[in-house]
Amino acid sequence: MSEQGQSPEPGAQPRAEGEPRPPRGGHREGDAWHELVKLVDEVAGGRAAVIPAWRQRSMAESRWPVTLTVVAALVLQGLLPQRLAPHPVVLLPALEIALFIGLLIANPVRFERRSAVVRAASIVLVFLVTLDNAWSAVRLVLEIVEGHAPGTPAQLLAAGGTVWATNVIAFALWYWEFDRGGPVHRSLGKAVHPDLMFPQMASPELAPPDWSTRFIDYLYLSFTNAAAFSPTDVMPLARWAKLTMLLQSAVSLALGVLVIARAINILPG
Repeated sequence: MSEQGQSPEPGAQPRAEGEPRPPRGGHREGDAWHELVKLVDEVAGGRAAVIPAWRQRSMAESRWPVTLTVVAALVLQGLLPQRLAPHPVVLLPALEIALFIGLLIANPVRFERRSAVVRAASIVLVFLVTLDNAWSAVRLVLEIVEGHAPGTPAQLLAAGGTVWATNVIAFALWYWEFDRGGPVHRSLGKAVHPDLMFPQMASPELAPPDWSTRFIDYLYLSFTNAAAFSPTDVMPLARWAKLTMLLQSAVSLALGVLVIARAINILPG
């Protein structure tokens, strides 16, 4: 039977003259757009659930918490003994400060500008902070294992605590930089799926409607993961997040066990 002679399916709306027939065995062109419009209409009419937190747009994140935290990391690295710092001693700090100033100029108040150059500079800065601290951690561990760690127990604990605290900051910056594409993408709600599931995402009733993650949330995540050696209330969903948390837990465990054990061993009897 020809296409013109076919009977319409039961319940189907008659097709207007000149309207293109949808292809068989597939979705009509523009289905995704129609579904989005339908979802918006349902949400506006109160007939659908609230849009997930990771898909909502939010105000651009303020820069000052990140600025203060990065400054704290640079100060902590400067307080370490020079024997634990990579040489030449001023090279990495100078690069970190230069990149930091450039990022401040690009986004002086809020994280609203996100070009490829700005993102690359931000990642390089976090990498340099991590590299500097990783060098110090390796040097400290080698001194402890070889039995050459000088100084009193208090000095050893201070050096270990400084490296541990900088490690917390470095991993917080990694989580903050890569979760759902970074701060600018998070404010635009571009992520299809979350990388890290915060409690307020799983239970929206626990937070205000305009809640969104901020740097302090990632700093808390990094601290609790370093202290408990495992996730606490924030669950990693993406594989990169799981591997990053695994690495941070391993580093924190090694530092904690070796530094504390060595400090106790050299305590005066």
